[in-house]
Amino acid sequence: MRRIVSVWLIDWPVSVRRRSLERARRPASPPDPALDPANPFALILKNRRGAAVIHALNPAARKAGLRRGQTQADARAMIPQLLCQPADVAADERALKALAVWAERWSPSVSLDPSEEGLEGLFLDVTGAAHLFGGEAALLAAMRERLAGTGTAARVAMAPTPGAAWALARWGEGRDPIATDETVSDLLADLPVDALRLDERTITGARRLGLKTIGSLYAMPRTGLARRFRDGDAIGLVRRLDQARGHVGEALTPVRPPARYRIWQAFAEPLGDMAGVEARLPELAADLTRSLERDGQGAKVLTLTGFRTDGEATQLSVRMGLPGRDVSIWMRLFREAGFGRLELGFGLDALMLTADETEVMAARQGALETEAEAKQAEDLAVLIDRLTARLGEGRVLTPEPVDSWIPERAERLVPALGRVPAADAAEVGRRPILLLDPPEPLEDPVFDLPDGAPARFTWRRVSRRIVRAEGPERLAPEWWRPRPDGREARTRDYYRVEDGEGGRYWLFREGRYGWDYAGAGDERRAPSWWMHGVLA
Repeated sequence: MRRIVSVWLIDWPVSVRRRSLERARRPASPPDPALDPANPFALILKNRRGAAVIHALNPAARKAGLRRGQTQADARAMIPQLLCQPADVAADERALKALAVWAERWSPSVSLDPSEEGLEGLFLDVTGAAHLFGGEAALLAAMRERLAGTGTAARVAMAPTPGAAWALARWGEGRDPIATDETVSDLLADLPVDALRLDERTITGARRLGLKTIGSLYAMPRTGLARRFRDGDAIGLVRRLDQARGHVGEALTPVRPPARYRIWQAFAEPLGDMAGVEARLPELAADLTRSLERDGQGAKVLTLTGFRTDGEATQLSVRMGLPGRDVSIWMRLFREAGFGRLELGFGLDALMLTADETEVMAARQGALETEAEAKQAEDLAVLIDRLTARLGEGRVLTPEPVDSWIPERAERLVPALGRVPAADAAEVGRRPILLLDPPEPLEDPVFDLPDGAPARFTWRRVSRRIVRAEGPERLAPEWWRPRPDGREARTRDYYRVEDGEGGRYWLFREGRYGWDYAGAGDERRAPSWWMHGVLA
């Protein structure tokens, strides 16, 4: 049986504003009047016509007779002392997503409630997980108490469908209603049709026909209902009714894809420092390793999530190029990434470690003559993992071949994570590791015509006498790729040379001598010499 929890966050925008004001308050300054629950307080938002209307209000303002959608002028006429502040819808949405991540302490699948403003909430799929928290009633009570501890008023309900849980959380009588497959229809019967998540036009039409409760719809002909309300809500009254009762499925989209491997631990006393977090991480990692080993999997991405006591979550992720299950390597990567990136707030009362990406780890046995090479590749992969954890994925790069024979176009830099660079033995020592960008001109070159290597040249104001030379290596131009300066590309002859002091260089001549037939374009210009790199 599917078990869905609906969390209705009562006056959510007001709760977000209250927490924001409390954090911004200075110790010596007097409290903001909006923090006093006895003062009527409202958040204002402009509608399409430009009029200021009430977007959200606290219980004191609601008790005084104000309502959402009422204009600010009418509200002030009723309550002159009403405190008003502009609403920040974007901040409310960000806070709701952050709360959804925090709610993963109870379920790996947490979705945002797509209801209209003022009915904000969450959906948690807790199928098969309630026993971990002492049962369904204990789980709902823990959710409500934890949310209340963060200053968030909420009502919760559990049912086999999202629609039924949503209706019971907002209109169900008593605290924390729980519905099963056998009782869901009876519990929904006495609720108003508003509880089916219908638009105002459909609700008004149902009331005109005397259909005030969900139970009054049970005996109605389905064909007539579908035809009568076909122009109402985009989903439709009949479909909403079937979704609530479980006759039609309803998909939920989690805020974050659920991790297949997930280990978490709650603490009686919050962890207030990084030492406490680092001390408890090995135990979580060991439990996660056992789960991975059982399935023959290795982790490539790990995320450590800390659940704060103030209703927010803090995260730290590390990536690995090769899948692994070594706890010591994991700990080293988290230290390299920096536990200081975790924001503990007033403390963490739970930690969760997830393997977000995994791959099969198959046992392999290499030949004896290749054992050293395999060990070197593994060590290089570990080094790349550590550097990436410390510096960031975009700062540890490795060259990747590109379909071009022009040296500056023959490769590009890509993140090294997940790639073990393989050197081409034929090119080691023949090409410089780093190229000069752009190539630098050589002055006063002395060479033999037509294709001799330079015997002397000046580069960076230093004259160099060449004692050894190798070449040329001729590279034809890529005529289909125009040069940035608009000039026609020319043939290059590359040389590897060594001067009297042992310096080794990679230089080229652009253009060719003796190229004098008609129509040769830029090849008829005088050749020029360029320094392209320094060889190791």
